[in-house]
Amino acid sequence: MDVVVSWTGRSACWLQEALRDTNEAFAARLGIAVRTVASWHKSPELVPRTEMHQLLDQALEAAAPAAQKRFALLLTESTGSQTAQALRVAVAVVVRGGDVLLVCRRDDEPAGIRWQFPAGVIKPGGSPASAAVRETLAETGVHCAVRQDLGGRLHPSTGVWCEYFLAEYLVGEAQNQDKIENADVMWVPRNTVPRFIPVDTIFPPILAALEEPRND
Repeated sequence: MDVVVSWTGRSACWLQEALRDTNEAFAARLGIAVRTVASWHKSPELVPRTEMHQLLDQALEAAAPAAQKRFALLLTESTGSQTAQALRVAVAVVVRGGDVLLVCRRDDEPAGIRWQFPAGVIKPGGSPASAAVRETLAETGVHCAVRQDLGGRLHPSTGVWCEYFLAEYLVGEAQNQDKIENADVMWVPRNTVPRFIPVDTIFPPILAALEEPRND
């Protein structure tokens, strides 16, 4: 994810554009007044208050991968900065016996994906494995533990670098904890995953891991 050291009205508007929010929708997302968003458009060099920085950070971290990619492109194209960290996403393939956990994104981008494994942005300096566990809990309410690092790749649909982890279900009832970004969450039989996610977009080590026999 791109590191925004200090937000300005301009970079806040880039985030709004990446999210494709109206002024009203962006204000509602952040929990602020519409006039504040309008002031950023009017005064791009304006530096928001410290608490506003935190709200913008949270909105960027919670954004769908496609929106984060759009923001990164806007930031790079507009500033020419070469210091931003490339966006990285941790993906958790959580298994429970013969089932695997999936979430359904609300992303309508042509290059986006609908059903996928729980995933989230790896914070600068953060552990990819910890991010996979943290984001799974935040999105689905499921606690899990990483069992195997499956490797990484540039995702063929989103163009985002993904790091994949096979994780073991521990406890928790699967439910949609993020109704803004996700439409649904559910366990599906491991052998039915290609019905939900195009098989040509699934990282081969995931398919191999899901085919392994389980004793539980």
